[in-house]
Amino acid sequence: MHVEAHDLVKTYPPGVRALDGLSLAIEPGEVFGLLGPNGAGKSTTVKILTTLARADSGRATVAGHDLARHPERVRRAIGVVAQNSGTDPLASGRDNLTLQGRLYGMGGAALRVRVAELLTRFDLDEAADRPVRGYSGGMRRRLDVALGLVHRPQVLFLDEPTSGLDPEARSAVWAEIARLSDADGLTVLLTTHYLEEADRLTDRLAIVDKGRVLVTGTADALKGELRGDAVHIELRDDADESAVRQAIGPVVRDVTLDGRLLSARADDGAAAVPGVLAALDRAGSPAAAVTVARPSLDDVYLRHVGRRFDRTGASS
Repeated sequence: MHVEAHDLVKTYPPGVRALDGLSLAIEPGEVFGLLGPNGAGKSTTVKILTTLARADSGRATVAGHDLARHPERVRRAIGVVAQNSGTDPLASGRDNLTLQGRLYGMGGAALRVRVAELLTRFDLDEAADRPVRGYSGGMRRRLDVALGLVHRPQVLFLDEPTSGLDPEARSAVWAEIARLSDADGLTVLLTTHYLEEADRLTDRLAIVDKGRVLVTGTADALKGELRGDAVHIELRDDADESAVRQAIGPVVRDVTLDGRLLSARADDGAAAVPGVLAALDRAGSPAAAVTVARPSLDDVYLRHVGRRFDRTGASS
């Protein structure tokens, strides 16, 4: 395994447990995603695995190096793209990349070639000699990823790499991340609170909540475990969950109610809808809208966490 963590625990004052026995294993060349809401422990995991924080207990290895015994070897083997940009806004993109290379002991023609290669790869040629403060958000993020690759790391950590970007810029960064593993054979650990990002980019993912890994697998395999269709209903008014469960329990399974949002599963969602709607009407909880869909990562999250995952990154 290229990255392994066993029972990591991290507590911040005043007794906030950010990690509560988190374990994971990432294979070489794999894009592995940590999916969870803000506060789930994703960033703390990255800080520990990149030597920026120490776990209270547990053990981990990165690129074959023990995190506690050889942190300096880990730092040489990894690239890190943090949530906040690490670029110097007054320097040019070329100068930022050159400085990063020198920090890793690179220099001369080899460094110039590497910088030019990355500027071309990340479509920054035309802006290479302009101050970074004039770059768009998407350009800055592409430069951040390039900075993490200057020294040709074995493992790249991407902490919320597209947070705050507009859809066009996010798609451009997604395309680059997809190429990292395919073209370079790079191992990537990606944290995200975007369901679509996790679904599209990762070879495998882990759903994280309250500092623990709840489930691990490919997106398709996790969705495939949810047999049948997802039935989502918006009720007109608030309803009693026990009464709703009793009313529609004979028709569908895995019923959850979050406010006015009712979710359930059925082998044939379309065939089940008329019976569900009729049962809700009889129970005095009529529906305002209903949808039937194949299982999504949102449904996977709901099954394992017991609550929905909204797009802001906060569980609802």
